[in-house]
Amino acid sequence: MHDRQLEILRAIVDEYVQTQEPVGSKAIAERHALGVSPATIRNDMAALEDAGLITQPHTSAGRIPTNSGYRLFVDRISTIKPLSGAERRAIESFMEGATHIEDVAARASKLLAQITQQVAVVQVPSQEKVILSGTANLAKSNHEQAAALHPILEALEEQVVLLRLLSDANSSVTVRIGEEQRDTALKTTSLVSLGYAAGEQAKGAIGILGPTRMDYANSMAAVHAVARYVERFFIES
Repeated sequence: MHDRQLEILRAIVDEYVQTQEPVGSKAIAERHALGVSPATIRNDMAALEDAGLITQPHTSAGRIPTNSGYRLFVDRISTIKPLSGAERRAIESFMEGATHIEDVAARASKLLAQITQQVAVVQVPSQEKVILSGTANLAKSNHEQAAALHPILEALEEQVVLLRLLSDANSSVTVRIGEEQRDTALKTTSLVSLGYAAGEQAKGAIGILGPTRMDYANSMAAVHAVARYVERFFIES
């Protein structure tokens, strides 16, 4: 696969996340400076489809990313982009005044749900307890399979599911997409998670859950920023 095809895949992901509509070659040619004709883009889209990275949901000319396409896209995000100064100050302001472990976790969960407009899950350090925020965001996300929404919400009510969800969070941002999810009810969703330290022995984890069509770059940046702020809070307190 050559660089232009990867750029076209990136364009399809970006467009689909923003519009929630299948993406055609004309839209890519008009909105992304690739320097090639719509006909060339169509040929590259055919190659991407043959590779299983995009698919045609119906008879329109548009294509959407597959889970494999999202996986390749995420794997090609080489660095976590920093949040802006305004975003960092908003995090500090929101977290200011937190007084104890559960308060910090609850604020982090609520903040992350607001920033990403996804479901936020935060494990209280060294406890078998996960705080959940933003389940209404999932209901508003035009989930691709409305019939799958009820079992997702049911699964999120179980602490054991939430703990398992964050069980492999570590010091690097982890992304699980669609079928990579362990819980059957969550296989139409994606998870972005990261572990954090809360002292010499205590550890916790933080993450967001949403449709596979989520904005991965921004989600990864938000999870990273909030987790690192929470970690700093425990180190300095």
